[in-house]
Amino acid sequence: MSRIAILVPGKIHERVLATLNDRFDVVAVDKDETLKLDATTANRIRGAAVSGAFAARWMDQLPNLEVIASFGVGYDAVDVRHAAEKGIVVTNTPDVLNDEVADTAIGLLLNTVRELPRAENWLREGHWTMGSAYPLSRFSLKGRHVGLYGLGRIGQEIAKRLEPFKVKISYHTRTIHPDIAYDYHPTLKGLADAVDTLIAIVPKTPHTHKTIDAEILSALGPDGILINVGRGWTVDEAALVSALKSGALGAAGLDVFYGEPVVPAELFALPNAVLLPHVASASIPTRNAMADLVAGNLIGWFEEGRPLTPVPETPLAR
Repeated sequence: MSRIAILVPGKIHERVLATLNDRFDVVAVDKDETLKLDATTANRIRGAAVSGAFAARWMDQLPNLEVIASFGVGYDAVDVRHAAEKGIVVTNTPDVLNDEVADTAIGLLLNTVRELPRAENWLREGHWTMGSAYPLSRFSLKGRHVGLYGLGRIGQEIAKRLEPFKVKISYHTRTIHPDIAYDYHPTLKGLADAVDTLIAIVPKTPHTHKTIDAEILSALGPDGILINVGRGWTVDEAALVSALKSGALGAAGLDVFYGEPVVPAELFALPNAVLLPHVASASIPTRNAMADLVAGNLIGWFEEGRPLTPVPETPLAR
């Protein structure tokens, strides 16, 4: 009897492929408007492993598709509503990247506040000579009030890492966490008014689109710092560039961008912007763990009838 066929559209971590090839027939295709599959092969597909988008029209091409395993904690690029309507389970890879992203957020915060990348470049360019010194950094983490926009699993890990720095911590989410002692602000504007440092770690949803706009940046003020390790979708980049240029905002550290991999050219010239190429979870151990969880979700579904980390919007029962 032939093995279960698993679709892999586009590229995915090689560790996913290695694991799946041991148990399934892997059908690799290019990402396109429609999947280049003949009807017989399309009918054989019962699972999919994907990094990035999985469109509703692809689901419609696969009449026997049962489960889509997405590589990443965010799964906004997968049409989960359509999947739910068709009874298709969607999974993601939460928790295994929490520590890495939280560590990166703290590193990005320190780099932004203390200008560490600029200081290193200054040294490498040969400017450190007898009698010269890199200028004193304008900002310090000492005494800051940090606001977390988002307090899910990763947000809570960031908060735990902030506590030893002896900063005050507050947060804004759509609902309060009654078991968490940090100050809660029911609105993002209220949080921005109260803090001088804002760390964004919210997912891409209709409710988070460009919520960090000119008003929020102005509320943070000329000594304010913005750190974004969530989604570029959350920030009005034109307003951010304007605020950084004018001094309405002190500095920003960004790991994500609205139209990535395209980064607004104006940001490159700004000395008060620290820019990373979406690397918050990009370590070999963390990406390996994510890959193992993608494969584990498919194995769990087909061997035990239950995936390891299903998203809440889609059904579980086979």
